[in-house]
Amino acid sequence: MSDAEPDPRTPAPEPHGHRYEPLWNPPVASTRGRPARVSREAVVDAAVAIADAHGLDAVSMRSVARSLGVGAMTLYSHVPGRDELLDAMVDRAYADVDLPEPGLPWRPALERYARGYWQLLRRHPWLLDVNRWRLPLAPHVFAFDEAGYQILIDTGLTASQVIDTIGIVHDTVVGSARAAAAEDADRRSQGTDYAAYWASTSDFWEETFDPSRFPAMTRLWSVGAFENASTPFDPHIKGLLDTLELLIDRAQAEGGSPIPSFEECMARYTAALDEQREAGQA
Repeated sequence: MSDAEPDPRTPAPEPHGHRYEPLWNPPVASTRGRPARVSREAVVDAAVAIADAHGLDAVSMRSVARSLGVGAMTLYSHVPGRDELLDAMVDRAYADVDLPEPGLPWRPALERYARGYWQLLRRHPWLLDVNRWRLPLAPHVFAFDEAGYQILIDTGLTASQVIDTIGIVHDTVVGSARAAAAEDADRRSQGTDYAAYWASTSDFWEETFDPSRFPAMTRLWSVGAFENASTPFDPHIKGLLDTLELLIDRAQAEGGSPIPSFEECMARYTAALDEQREAGQA
């Protein structure tokens, strides 16, 4: 068998539409027979609670069933397996994001959007272990991304710049959240907070550190530039917004790059479908 040929013993993956359908159209509980001991919502909430308390690795069909006081097989009537359960957990978590109100100017809206994402990752740090590039095709995940694109889509940036900028905002928030989560973990394991840790290193700075060897670091330290290092979110997002403001101002000064309206997009889509139908009938 050549490397290019699929192994016939490997089962074909299920269509993604089947996997994500329950997220968009949750199954209705049957009214026939005995009432279900737990609901799909209760299963997902229990899994989120376990992940919040103990991390994503602690979530299994068995651990969730145990927390609900039911057998593991009971859960399979609501979610087919752990992958589908994780999809539902992510969507449930994103339902809590505090999104900006429509109509806000882009800068306060984007700051609110970034802060909402930061708060989401602080409430549910296990989301940092989920590959953001492969998040489930879920309604609340889509609503979150849509809100970000809506903030920037009519600012004069190109379509690619809108996508890239929202990606940079996500990466900035995720980086800050990872640092904060690591600090939380060290504080729990070592029993010292950020200030106490650095206070304990005073001997190093007085006896070992050579300012002449690290002049840039020394100059920054002399004006207090490192004092906010324990609260990474606020200065990082402010710096990003300041830079983005310059980019948007320049784009608008140059006339901007209009992105087609929703109505124009749908008209083009309809015209393309009509062309395909006519070509098929020819």
